[in-house]
Amino acid sequence: MDDLAALVQYGSSSKTSEDEAGIPVLRMGNIVDGRLVFEGLKYLPHKHEEFPELLLKPGDVLFNRTNSPELVGKTAVFTAEHPSPCSFASYLIRLRFREYEPNLFAAYLNSTHGRAWIRSCVTQQVGQANVSGGKLKELEIPVPPLNEQRRIVAKLETLRARSSRAREALDAVPALLEKLRQSILAAAFRGDLTRHWRAKNKDVEPASKLLERIRIERRKKWEESELAKLKAKGKAPTDDRWKSKYTDPERVDTTRLPDLPEGWCWAAWQEVGFSQNGRAFPSSEYAEDGEKLLRPGNLHVSGKLEWTQANTRRMPRRWAEEYPDFVVGGNELVMNLTAQSLKDEFLGRVCLSGPEERCLLNQRIARLTPIGLPPRYWLWFFKSPMFRRHVDTLNTGSLIQHMFTSQLDEFAVPIMPLAEANLLIELLSERLEGARATMMLVKEQSARFPEIDRAILAKAFRGELVPQDSNDGAARIPNAGPDPDPGSSELPNSGKRTRNTRRKAS
Repeated sequence: MDDLAALVQYGSSSKTSEDEAGIPVLRMGNIVDGRLVFEGLKYLPHKHEEFPELLLKPGDVLFNRTNSPELVGKTAVFTAEHPSPCSFASYLIRLRFREYEPNLFAAYLNSTHGRAWIRSCVTQQVGQANVSGGKLKELEIPVPPLNEQRRIVAKLETLRARSSRAREALDAVPALLEKLRQSILAAAFRGDLTRHWRAKNKDVEPASKLLERIRIERRKKWEESELAKLKAKGKAPTDDRWKSKYTDPERVDTTRLPDLPEGWCWAAWQEVGFSQNGRAFPSSEYAEDGEKLLRPGNLHVSGKLEWTQANTRRMPRRWAEEYPDFVVGGNELVMNLTAQSLKDEFLGRVCLSGPEERCLLNQRIARLTPIGLPPRYWLWFFKSPMFRRHVDTLNTGSLIQHMFTSQLDEFAVPIMPLAEANLLIELLSERLEGARATMMLVKEQSARFPEIDRAILAKAFRGELVPQDSNDGAARIPNAGPDPDPGSSELPNSGKRTRNTRRKAS
C-alpha cells in the first residue's frame, strides 16, 4: 500500500469543543458501516494552527486506527458531498491516493480479506486495539487497472443502492406487522372475527349467564382461600359467620360504554378475576441456585416469560417454602406494573407462563387469576388496543410510570359466551402466528445482508464482479517521487510521509 499512497497522516489531537461555529472534526464514531455520519460532532476554531494542513479533501480515505477489536479498522471516504471544510481526529489516519480508487481501497478494508488482515496485525493497548500507520503501509492489496477499478466501484455502488432499498423495505415490515397485530386484536374484541359464528349460533348461552356462574365461583374461591388462611393461623372457624366478610365486587357502570355484540356483556375485571401484587424479595439474598425471581425484564413483549443468563436472578428455595402464595406456576397470567416509559407496551405488559414454569412473584408485578374464561383469552385482551389505550391514560408524569391493581380491578372488560371465547382463541392463535412467522422470516432475511455484502466484496477482489477489458492495459503502480504537499491539489506519485505534517503516520 505504501507504493500507492501519496499521503498517510494522523489527525489532530488538539482539544475540541462543541462550538458549532468552528470546523467539524470527524472521530471514530463518525464512521458507520463504511460511511461518514455527521452526528455528535466536535469542533476546532477556523484559525486553528493545524489548518489548512489537516483539512480533508474529496477522495481522502479515513481509517480508524484505534477502537475496540471489533471496530478498529473502520474505513470511509470523504467526498465532495460531505460538509466542508472538515478535519479529523488523531484516532483516524488519512490516506490519499493518486492512481487508486479511494472507494475501492475502503471497500477492501471493509471486506473479509481486509478485516482478516486487520486482525492479523492489531496490537492491544489499554483495552483498545490499534493498527499503526506503519502497519497500514505494509498492507498488500490487489491493484486492477484504473478503468477496471472504476467499473468495480460503480458496480459496488449499484449493488449497495439495491441492498439499501431492500433493507429499507424489510425495516418497514415490523411496524406494518405490529399495526396488523393491533388491528387483529381490535377486531377480535369488537366481535368482528366471530361475527359469522354468532350468526350461525343464535341459540348459544349468553355471556350474562356465564357471568352469573363466575360470580358464584368467585365467592367460592374466596371462601376457600379465606378458610385456608384462618386454618394456617390456627383459627379454624366453628360456624359460617366468617363468610359474611365477603363483599361482592362493585358492578361496572355501562352507561358510557360502547355497545357490545349480541350475547356479550360488560363486567369489571374484579368480577371475573383476582389480582395479586408481588412482594419485595431482598436483592442481598440473590443466589447462584434456587427459585427464579420474576422481574419486569423477564416479561417479553411476545407474551412469554424470557429467562436469560443476563436477566435471571434467583432466591434461596426457603423463600418459596416460606411464601408459597407468591410462587407462580404454569399457565398463569402476570402483568408488569412499573416502567420507565410506555414504549413497547412495557407498562401493563402481560405474559402467560409456560406449562412447566415456577418462579417467585416479585414486587410491582401482579398475578391475574381469571374465573370462567381461559387465561389465553385474557392474554390477548390485555394486549389489545382496548386495554392499551387505558394504560396510556395512566401516565403519572414522573420518570417512573406506575399502575395499580386497584385501577385494573375497576377496568371494564368484555365477556363473551365461553364457546365463542374458545373459538376466538383459535382464530387469534392462527392469525397472530402467521404474523409472528412473517416477522421471523424478515429477521432471517435481514440477518443475511452482512453475509451478502461480504460475498459481493469477495467477488470484487477475485476479479469476478465486473468483466475485464483488454483495452484497460496492465495495472499501474505509481513510481515513488518527492514528498507531497498535503495542502496542494497536485500530489506526486509517492507513498512516503510528508515532512511538514504535524504527526507522521508510523
